[in-house]
Amino acid sequence: MSISFCLAGQTLYIFAEYSLNMILEYKNSPIFYTDVGQGKAVVLLHGFLENSSMWQDLVAEIKNSHRIITIDLLGHGKTGCLGYLHTMEMMADAVVSVLDHLKIKNSFFIGHSMGGYVSLALAELYPERVYGLCLMNSTPFPDSLDRQINRDRAIKVVKQNSKNFIRMSISNLFSPDNKEQFVEEIEYIRLEAMDMPVQGIVAALEGMKIRKDRSQVLKAMEAHKMIILGQKDPVLEFDDLKLQLAELELDIVEFRGGHMSHIENKCEFTYFIKRFIEN
Repeated sequence: MSISFCLAGQTLYIFAEYSLNMILEYKNSPIFYTDVGQGKAVVLLHGFLENSSMWQDLVAEIKNSHRIITIDLLGHGKTGCLGYLHTMEMMADAVVSVLDHLKIKNSFFIGHSMGGYVSLALAELYPERVYGLCLMNSTPFPDSLDRQINRDRAIKVVKQNSKNFIRMSISNLFSPDNKEQFVEEIEYIRLEAMDMPVQGIVAALEGMKIRKDRSQVLKAMEAHKMIILGQKDPVLEFDDLKLQLAELELDIVEFRGGHMSHIENKCEFTYFIKRFIEN
């Protein structure tokens, strides 16, 4: 099913303080997570060069009806690195370690971009843990050969000057029409990403480059599943991806923005996430 939705107005969201910020030791490395609210668990997994702070507007909107867990993935935010390769499976295992610590048996998972890849790896390894899965500006398909080559080029750039790589990469996540409108948001994300170690950036790029095709994992899932796409996403080929997804039997939500739906299409994004986790 394909859904298109857009609101004419905009909503002002108030930033909320998390009630519990914690560090879990995992394989001699810290994993940062937050835990707020009560009810059915919703796990929010950020994308490449992001951290759990990207979710604070959404958390403020849904924490009164659900238990919300955000996690900094390996090498991102306040979570440490395990090496120079963080596979999606390694990241999924780290997420599960947090959920085991919190005694959460199953959850909704919402993953942005790389967080979607991690969610799918988790769904394959631990299908019983997944109550529902939303891929946000993400894909179940692996990198093409050209994309893998571009990842290798990116790794070389990162090793030479990670700050320049971050500056260029963050801006290029937004649709061209939205870059001027979200100047402050782009700068905030850049500043957050500037603290990332080179090791964390390289390890994530290496892991994304070799990730598996999990389209059949997604198709076979019995849990509620949804994907959010941006029609002007500069990272994913919208038209090609939509055609590929048609055979996977999941809800498809389309917005007119780019790769950052939680910012570029905030009101619509929040509406569909609320509807998704209420099922």
